Amino acid sequence: MKKSLTAIQPSGILHLGNLIGAIEPAVQLQETSQLSMFIVDYHAMTVPQKPVELRKNILFAAAAYLGCGIDPVKTTMFQQSRISEHTELAWILNCVAKIGELERMTQYKDKSQKLNVKSQSEGVSVGLFDYPVLMAADILLYDTEVVPVGEDQKQHVELARDLAERFNKQFGETFVIPEPKIRAEGARIMGLDDATKKMSKSATSAKSYISLMDESDVIRKKIMSAVTDSGTEIRTDRNRPAITNLLTIFSIVTRRSVESIEHSYVGKGYGDFKKDLAEAVVSYLDPIRAKIQTYLADETELKHILNDGAERAKKQAQFKMHRIRQKLGITL
Repeated sequence: MKKSLTAIQPSGILHLGNLIGAIEPAVQLQETSQLSMFIVDYHAMTVPQKPVELRKNILFAAAAYLGCGIDPVKTTMFQQSRISEHTELAWILNCVAKIGELERMTQYKDKSQKLNVKSQSEGVSVGLFDYPVLMAADILLYDTEVVPVGEDQKQHVELARDLAERFNKQFGETFVIPEPKIRAEGARIMGLDDATKKMSKSATSAKSYISLMDESDVIRKKIMSAVTDSGTEIRTDRNRPAITNLLTIFSIVTRRSVESIEHSYVGKGYGDFKKDLAEAVVSYLDPIRAKIQTYLADETELKHILNDGAERAKKQAQFKMHRIRQKLGITL
């Protein structure tokens, strides 16, 4: 079985786009690969965090993973900061990475612009600039072969590949070259209020996304208020991004083809379509929300699962770092 890896930031909010684009593919992947799945609390620190909230969000992320179907027996699930080898390898890869390739990272440019400071050198932390190298370390530390990601993270996997190849060329074969795995449909779910922008928890309006913890009535209101395109036909069209996005969501949560759904609404309007879509999303998310709430009610069990996963991950990480130190010549 191939080794795969994915991770999630402890933000306190996970939305439908996260579930469809990253978590659900990982749930499927655990059946066919050796999956490592972890909570990137060090990545979360690239922006200011309140310690009490960060701890709460780490537990929520663990509960969300489990509630969405991750099996801690099949999957090694852990907390990033428990494995010191992540940051040790990140430093080593910093000495291989080039400033220019980090400056080209799309997410770095987007996030630094949102800080609204006079200059990037004044307002952007080194962590925000450098976190793609830590992400590369996350991936390469476990000999990862497959990385399920959304389209917006593909660039980071490509950086990991570049750093691995550069290190291998300089010090000899050490790292496995990972491959990104992007969902064919639903890899990029767009905002409900603006179908030209990805669904995001950092959106200015909560109407943009459907949180995994939204109550049924909230979901219905958000779907009914979702923007639509000009025209009345319920069909996909690259010039009609709003209805295309809604059809994609409908298809994924019902496991029906887009073509089948389009056929069902010939001669019908947006009102009927949105009502049915809302009920489909409610049916899809209600059981998940209930499971997450059950896990959140048992903090002791959540910590036990994370501790068990960390022990397993630590063994892998220590073995890999020993080999890396030998390659570098720092093991005496």
